[in-house]
Amino acid sequence: MSKFNLQTLFRPEVLALSAYHVANAQGFIKLDAMENPYTWSDEIKQTWLAELKDCALNRYPDPEARELVATLKMLNQLPDEIDLLLGNGSDEIIQLLLMALPSNSHVLSTTPSFVMYKQISDYLGLNYHGVSLTDNFELDLSAMLAAIEQYNPAIIFLAYPNNPTGNLFNVDSINAIIDAANGLVIIDEAYEPFANNASFMHNIMNNVLVMRTVSKLGLAGLRLGYIAGEHKIIEQLHKIRLPYNINVLTQTTVQFALKHKKIFDEQTTAICNERALMFNALNSLNGITAYESAANFILFKTPENQATQIFEAIKAQGVLIKNVHPQGGLLTDCLRVTVGTPDENQAFLQALKSAF
Repeated sequence: MSKFNLQTLFRPEVLALSAYHVANAQGFIKLDAMENPYTWSDEIKQTWLAELKDCALNRYPDPEARELVATLKMLNQLPDEIDLLLGNGSDEIIQLLLMALPSNSHVLSTTPSFVMYKQISDYLGLNYHGVSLTDNFELDLSAMLAAIEQYNPAIIFLAYPNNPTGNLFNVDSINAIIDAANGLVIIDEAYEPFANNASFMHNIMNNVLVMRTVSKLGLAGLRLGYIAGEHKIIEQLHKIRLPYNINVLTQTTVQFALKHKKIFDEQTTAICNERALMFNALNSLNGITAYESAANFILFKTPENQATQIFEAIKAQGVLIKNVHPQGGLLTDCLRVTVGTPDENQAFLQALKSAF
């Protein structure tokens, strides 16, 4: 007989959770995770490997990744008074922000939005509130302001562009939320490369921080995110950041990649061009409604009560996309597809046409 009881060993918040599920994509055309489908040329790979050769694997990495931080600040044209903190993906940064809060704090975001805001809030035992977007996926400003008044949230997360809807929220509405907030407002710009320069990076002040990642650029395997904010806030997050959280191979590789940013810019342009073609192709299909996107994916609505059936039919043809219908609410009857290469996108469209 076991000497311990899981029900008393772990916190109720943890026991009540379901683990974040990642679908097995082996053998599929993978269009479910908002990844950049393009890789590097053999020439660039050889140059990269030559740089990795000198990595001091026997030593701990720079705990503050100072060289990489300086490069990111330069690329984003950030002034000296703005600091950066790097994380093992944006997820770690979200976790650090929420871990820093007093117990029983309130956290606010939209519904739907990036699921990890709620997931991490829940397992930390915080009070999470999701305010529904309007039917056209815009911020319900009056509802957001009412929630701020009622809950006085310590942190508000706004994904810009939003995931999984892909749209950019109204700037005036975001500014009104910032003005009303007493806590931190985190503008999550994970998909900024595809958003035609829409950004709050140069509006960082007081309680406004901007979070980004290199994952969507084409470096998802490295798991590097960063957040920019005033020194007085970033220094508090450093206190609870685990030492050496960004390994030496990630620091060296991202530093190398950002020296070749032109490659990513070209890939981003190709993805945005394909996004436009896919959007038009989806909307040309009877029964399908695609929603405009400023990200590297497209959310689309299927005929009523057919989303899961269509998802499974597409999967049976070797293409993996994301079924968001089970989340309900505004996502009922919806699927989400990542923009891939031209061949991948055509395979998806053909599979979709055959699915209903």
